[in-house]
Amino acid sequence: MAADAAFVALADRRRGACPTLSRPMQTGDGLLVRLRPSMPGLSSDQLIALANAARTHGNGILDITTRGNLQIRGLSPQTVGGLARDIDDAGIVPVQGLAIETPPLAGYDPTEICNPLPLSAALRAAVENAQPPFVLAPKLSVTIDGGGKLDLSGVVADIRLTAEVQGGDVSWRLALAGDGKSATQLSSLSEDAAIDVVLDLLRRLSALGPMARGRDLVADGMTFRPAAGSSEAGTTSTRHPAGIHVLAQDRIVFGAALAFGQIDAETLITFIRETEALGAKEFRLAPDHALLVLGLRSDAAAAFSRCATRLGLRPDPHDKGNHIAVCAGKGACGSATIDTKQVARQVIADAPELLDGSLALHVSGCAKGCAHPSAALLTLVGAPTGYGLVVNGPASAAASVYIDEKKLGLALSHLDALVRGEKHAGESARACLTRLGAVRVIAAVQQG
Repeated sequence: MAADAAFVALADRRRGACPTLSRPMQTGDGLLVRLRPSMPGLSSDQLIALANAARTHGNGILDITTRGNLQIRGLSPQTVGGLARDIDDAGIVPVQGLAIETPPLAGYDPTEICNPLPLSAALRAAVENAQPPFVLAPKLSVTIDGGGKLDLSGVVADIRLTAEVQGGDVSWRLALAGDGKSATQLSSLSEDAAIDVVLDLLRRLSALGPMARGRDLVADGMTFRPAAGSSEAGTTSTRHPAGIHVLAQDRIVFGAALAFGQIDAETLITFIRETEALGAKEFRLAPDHALLVLGLRSDAAAAFSRCATRLGLRPDPHDKGNHIAVCAGKGACGSATIDTKQVARQVIADAPELLDGSLALHVSGCAKGCAHPSAALLTLVGAPTGYGLVVNGPASAAASVYIDEKKLGLALSHLDALVRGEKHAGESARACLTRLGAVRVIAAVQQG
């Protein structure tokens, strides 16, 4: 009981905090724990053990986050300890401390430039042994990207190391504060130098204070002498983890996204058992709320797609629901005022022209904007009398226009008609709306 009582005191309510087993976060449906397993993949038995633990100790709802972490919901101060024991019994070791992220197929994908797992392990050991210990922002992250079919170029990070080949040798390109395209490119480093330089960056961040992020280093004018070619901006991959990924003739990966990032324990167990019967050997968590299945043969594609679709997952990388960022919403979060998933379903039904993949439409239950903290082209936010629509801004910004609760479908239909009628040949929804501008968007919403 003493250990359980400790969890009560440690439950964290700060938006900037990361909910771990030792520090769960209070939400509208109980305590929430986020797990980053230390191993790249999970066996079917391990993933089923997690699902059973979520059902036994929580409300049976699991999330896979935008960054590919696993969350277990609906816990209480009395059940977190039991969850921790079940996770340990399953042989799953959660990573604590600094988030050091690698691609979901790291070490498995023969198309990657370099396996990033050894560098990740070496950097983690160096961080854990640092004296004095670093005091870092809870959400600070480092990505170590070896490339491959599913890289991390679309994931925002404070510190980025990306494998590249120069003169026949593998080196690591260092960048700060952004994704593969927007981050500030600094230098190209050997593996040994990369560890030393990242440790120095973390030391500087620790000295700046417990909420310092990579952007603060950029603001301070931190520069390195760029290696040849390192000043060029990077790119971001548009490949979604859902779908079929052929890595080699005998190595095919199937992916499916969770609908709005969530799945219940019973459905997850059924999915695991049915894909195991098809030949699945391993499961990996992936960004964009996805679950990857390893070990299936190419002739299992149709059966996999039918199974995933029947159980409510999204095996199609072009599914329009993949282009909506949705928070937990009313019922799961005490701050949310709207059922975000129902709103997202209405967007899919009434405004499909917006969901061509060129923009991520954000639906937020409140102004905190947890599902998409940065600015989005279109953000629907819960408001006292319905919804606020923010154009080109984060959920915390002042609404560009308000929509009555009963007129959301009509407003979405007008937006859909605007894009459908004004879009030039070959033009994306993002490009069309950017060209038309906020005034035209607001006018469309206010029609009728």
